Amino acid sequence: MSKEYDYLVVGAGLYGAVFAHEATKLGKRVLVIEKRSHIAGNVYCEDVEGIKVHKYGAHIFHTNNTEVWEYLNQFTTFNRFTNSPVANYKGELYSLPFNMYTFNKMWGVVTPEEAMAKIEEQKAEMAGKEPSNLEEQAISLIGRDIFEKLVKGYTEKQWGRDCKDLPAFIIKRLPVRLTFDNNYFNALYQGIPTAGYSKMVENMLSGIEVKLNTDYLADKEKWNSLAEKVVYTGPIDAYYDFSLGYLQYRSVRFENELLDKPNFQGNAAVNYTDRETPWTRIIEHKWFTFGKDENGNDLPKTVISREYSSEWKPGDEPYYPVNDETNGSLYAKYRELADKEQQIIFGGRLGEYKYYDMDAVVASALSMAKQELK
Repeated sequence: MSKEYDYLVVGAGLYGAVFAHEATKLGKRVLVIEKRSHIAGNVYCEDVEGIKVHKYGAHIFHTNNTEVWEYLNQFTTFNRFTNSPVANYKGELYSLPFNMYTFNKMWGVVTPEEAMAKIEEQKAEMAGKEPSNLEEQAISLIGRDIFEKLVKGYTEKQWGRDCKDLPAFIIKRLPVRLTFDNNYFNALYQGIPTAGYSKMVENMLSGIEVKLNTDYLADKEKWNSLAEKVVYTGPIDAYYDFSLGYLQYRSVRFENELLDKPNFQGNAAVNYTDRETPWTRIIEHKWFTFGKDENGNDLPKTVISREYSSEWKPGDEPYYPVNDETNGSLYAKYRELADKEQQIIFGGRLGEYKYYDMDAVVASALSMAKQELK
């Protein structure tokens, strides 16, 4: 007997929505179920006083992948937002990524030649040494001054560990620009959906059956019995009831404030790079849309989010996989189990225990859809 659906998609985030759209387009019967009360996963935006608030942290779309860009433009129009964060070190403001504005503020240098000479002079303390931790690696790339003011505190808050206790490979490179270019991502395509990410995902899922507030893992066998195949985008260790142990993540906590003023910090993102300030950054959401609502009207109020990095514990929202040897080895064991599954496809950042930028999630889902639906 044929089952009720060809595909059950677990999770209505980007990966699940792309796969569901592609399968439905080819005439497959698809059901999407989602544990949360909303679609769009971590790119979900909620409306507060006309401001699209990125509920799970700032999501700025950027890509060099033309196929992905054109694909998403079927479902939304992107604005021209360019990510140009500012670093606040004890009240001193610096441009990110490290560029000529940064070097001028840090050392008073004016020309690229002067900046490069200063960087080389600063890096000299690591000459001939192999970096054994993150601190040494950063100094070997950018020197002591920038490390102390713009890397050390922020990184230690993010990881909850001293830079001397973090492995060198976490910072493979630090972008150094000898120009006055403040475009953080330097990508060919960049922007924010004009109607918000939630609307973009809603358009992807148009005409597809979606059940919210539905916990797949609470009754896995029942849900599996409904479909020929399952696309699972939840945590891979949770699927196996943590039978081999918990994969570790870093989590993020947000404190949101609605302020009765038009402007709090004048920029979408300000990173606080000293160790003493407890939050890592403040996001002011209205600047993702240049301070205007969907109709182009100025927004009289503003919403800010302070971000606090934290150790993950079961029950917390998992954000960033901890890609060290221990977790890599544990994931490999779960992956062995997953590879033996005939009915289940594991995908997305949680299903693959992998940090994905948004464009890479879309590309991965499209690739899986092509392979699966051919």
